[in-house]
Parts: sequence; C-alpha cells; structure tokens
Amino acid sequence: MVMELFRVDGKVALVTGAGRGIGAATARVLAEAGADVAISSRTEVELEEVADAVRSHGRRAFVFPADISETDQIEAFCAATCAEFGGIDIVVNNAGGTAPRPFTATSAGYLERAFHFNVTTAFVMTKAALPSMLERGGGSVVNISSAIGRLRDRGFVAYGTAKAAMSHMTRLTAADLAPKVRVNGIAVGSTATSALETVLTNEALHSEMIARTPLRRLGSPEDIAMGVLYLASDAAGWITGKIIDIDGGLEEANLDLNLPDV
Repeated sequence: MVMELFRVDGKVALVTGAGRGIGAATARVLAEAGADVAISSRTEVELEEVADAVRSHGRRAFVFPADISETDQIEAFCAATCAEFGGIDIVVNNAGGTAPRPFTATSAGYLERAFHFNVTTAFVMTKAALPSMLERGGGSVVNISSAIGRLRDRGFVAYGTAKAAMSHMTRLTAADLAPKVRVNGIAVGSTATSALETVLTNEALHSEMIARTPLRRLGSPEDIAMGVLYLASDAAGWITGKIIDIDGGLEEANLDLNLPDV
C-alpha cells in the first residue's frame, strides 16, 4: 500500500529540458514509476535516447523538439501532448538556467532574459497545461528552482533573482490552483550535469565544491528526479506551495567565483 502511493501508473507527465541531466533523469524515473512521458528540448538526438529509456520501462514516449524560450512552442508542446496522450496530469518545469556574470557586466536585458527563461516559461507552461489537468480531475506541477534563489554569492544577480522569483511563483500559483492542482518546487543544489561542466573537469574546483557541501558530494540528476517523483505522486498528496531543498545540506554558496570588489 505504502509503495503504491509513489506510483504514477497511467499518468501523463510533461517534462521540459529533458534531453539530458535532471530532465532526462526525471523522464526515466517517472516512466519507471508508471507514467507515459512527453519530453522536449532543443536537441532531438538526445530526446530520442531518453525516449528509448522511457519505452524500455514499457511506457509511451512523445518527443517534441522545441526551444522552450519561445512561448508559442510551449503552447504547441502542450497541445501536441494532449493530442498524443489524451491529456496531461504532471508538469515538470525543468528548462532554465543562466550563466553567472559580474554585476557590472549584467545588463537589464540579461536580467530580463534570465527572468523570461526561468520564470515566464514555467508560468506559460503551467497555464497551458491547466485546462487538461482540470479536465482530468486535477494534477501536479513541479518547478525546478535553485538553491541560489535563497543563498547569496557574487555573480548570480540575474540567475539567483530569477530562481527566487520562480520559487515564490510556485507558492503563489499553488494558492491560485488549489485544491485541484498541487504546485511545488525543488531548490536544487550543485548537481553533476553539463551545466557544471567547467567544475566537473577542474579537479580543484570540483574538490572545493565537495568540501563545502555538508554531505561531501555533488548531487546526481537522479537525486533530483526522485524528489520530482515524490512531489508528483500521491505520496505528496497533502503538499502544495512548498519548496523542497535537495542540495546536500547547503546553507551557503559552495563555490567562490573569485570576482573582485567593484
């Protein structure tokens, strides 16, 4: 009985940024737990590899190559998923990211683009999927935020501000969509994905991040994907409007970019 609550059998999950890293791991984990999965990212070859993994668990996969920063593509992805699978039950807003940049080199346009890619896209996706979730009796939205949305460090005024906004948008959207649709988020710590390629290939930086993380390792995409499964499943049926920190215990930033004083 208990383990059945973590199953998502017969559900349809939509995952953005699913070609690799956290998105790909999330698609695989949701499929293993019983969901059919619609996946999107820019690179079709990567998506097809993830789709093969989904199908290996006996579930259906739908591939929709797209640039999610284009809001018309978000709406098209939702519509195509509904046409392919008959509706949507779970939305995972994983696409996002903005490179660190010194404050003096951060333009208003860079800040606005960070907000659009990390916040606006998740808003548009949730709104586009809402009619289908309501039609099916309810649903679950999981937003992938970041620990830097609550921590502080130099170089993250664009990305950190955007992720802080995403985290609070999660809380506000949960209030708007209760009781039928639950909305939660995960504040992700330093996770071994391509976004950390510079760190992963630099032994000194890698060692510094591990030493400054209480659990003494970087996260894996599967660490985050298991959190997504929990929040998407009935096991978290009494949770909404919450941000779960999956970050190895961070209470301060664990990599000094060594940016000089202004």
